[in-house]
Amino acid sequence: MAVVTNIQDLRAIAMRKVPRAIFHYADRGSYDETTLAANRADLAAIGLRQRVMIDVSDRSTATTLIGEKVALPLAIAPTGLTGLFHGDGEIHGCRAAQAAGIPFTLSTMSICSIEDVAGAVDKPFWFQLYVMRDRKFSESLVERAKAAKCSALVLTLDLQIQGQRHNDIKNGLAVPPKLTLANALDIATKPRWIASVLMGRRHSFGNLAVRQESDSLSTLSQWIAGQFDPSLSWKDVEWVRSIWPGKLILKGILDVEDAKIAAQTGADAIVVSNHGGRQLDGAVSTIKALPRIVDAIGGGKSEIWFDGGVQSGQDILKARALGAKGCMMGKAFLWSLAAGGQAGVAQAIEIIRKELDVSMALTGTRDIEQVDRSVLEL
Repeated sequence: MAVVTNIQDLRAIAMRKVPRAIFHYADRGSYDETTLAANRADLAAIGLRQRVMIDVSDRSTATTLIGEKVALPLAIAPTGLTGLFHGDGEIHGCRAAQAAGIPFTLSTMSICSIEDVAGAVDKPFWFQLYVMRDRKFSESLVERAKAAKCSALVLTLDLQIQGQRHNDIKNGLAVPPKLTLANALDIATKPRWIASVLMGRRHSFGNLAVRQESDSLSTLSQWIAGQFDPSLSWKDVEWVRSIWPGKLILKGILDVEDAKIAAQTGADAIVVSNHGGRQLDGAVSTIKALPRIVDAIGGGKSEIWFDGGVQSGQDILKARALGAKGCMMGKAFLWSLAAGGQAGVAQAIEIIRKELDVSMALTGTRDIEQVDRSVLEL
């Protein structure tokens, strides 16, 4: 790859390597993308407090997330269509994350299935669940996650109805990709991507393959479109808790009142997230929502995590300073996977780890566990 010094370099490579429709799926947000932009702008607006002449030798970025030891407070967020960014992308991403000592979350809407990933890695990973209209099928996914020995279940709460993403519609995004004239011309200029994806073990949603074979609808995409359930309620969280015996993470909390209810469910962690600016456009950025939620429920049994715009070690430092126990990254993961497969993901994690380490040192901090609001210029 070209000389890479930060996550934006990986994004630029990804833009060249994968078809426009696939890149935009990761890169863009819903409607006018005001929340997508705010996620980054509000993070960038937070200043760090430079300190000098403090012994910052023997630094450590290591911590724990829901009781699991991690090399830095970061996890790979669940991302759909991962295997279309690079053949067997979920497997490559999981291997890179585990080698770096951080958790990997497999999406319900992944290309490789739970069983594909479990058979290709040596350690447990996390599984993300959408509760669908077909509750029996959702329950079967939980059973498969148990069988694969997944160490945590991430329940996404903020996709009862899908926000419109203009670029996905304009690009004709589908699984498998639609071959319109424009898409065909674009794809034809990406021979390495074609070879990578064609060599992958699957080309559609692996976790839903069984459902596809048995359903009478003409396409799997039609079935999926009808499965998002606007009737979901907190009772469904109770139901998931009753069938999942392990660690439970609730992702998609942005409001203080929702955070209070989520904490009462006994969840092991709550992820402050606006779905990467891909759902309710005009919603508050996650970094603005984070301190409000920390002030409301911090100190309870549920860890509070941050998701939304994480692209550097400084972003992690700011989120930790505002009370997040850990962070998740999605877009940066997909960019790095598209840019260089497993090696690209490993490089992205190392870039972020080094940025976090250096930024800690320059704020006079030796241990990630010591980070608080004193490292910020507020």
